[in-house]
Amino acid sequence: MHAVPDPAARAELACAITAEHARQIERLRAPMVSRTDGSAELRDWVDCLVRPVTQHLDRLGSPTWYARFCAQLLKEPLLHDVTLDVSLAASPALPALLQGLERCLPELPAHTHFERATMARHLIVHVCAERESALAEGSSTLWSSWDNAAACLVDGVTGLWRAPVAHSPTGRDTARLIP
Repeated sequence: MHAVPDPAARAELACAITAEHARQIERLRAPMVSRTDGSAELRDWVDCLVRPVTQHLDRLGSPTWYARFCAQLLKEPLLHDVTLDVSLAASPALPALLQGLERCLPELPAHTHFERATMARHLIVHVCAERESALAEGSSTLWSSWDNAAACLVDGVTGLWRAPVAHSPTGRDTARLIP
């Protein structure tokens, strides 16, 4: 992305890449969310959040660069915000997934929900980027497969969401709860 000098062109390229991958991930996510509809189990909803991403990366083969591209977007707030809108537009199942998560966590204050969603996003993106990078370099990874990485992520993200709340909100505006 840094090789594209024009910020507008960089944003346009990031949106195009994001849209294509988001559509492919949505084809995996939509049936999972449909099957999970009505579940009160947090792990079921976290599965819908994590597994479509890891399955998509697995289907891309190696080497691939999408997870590392996503990690790069996290470092550029403007690109992240623009591509988030693109992802949401390409994923009609995502709002239902997020509502499912919220229903499983009614006791979480909105600000804490936002914090946990932000942390979960970073965990998912960076674990995937780390595995993708190791595969591309031909080095060993902590996870024997994308499925194993997904299982570990589901455990970790579920634990993150269930962690007790031991602080008060900082007062940050949480009007947009999707990080």
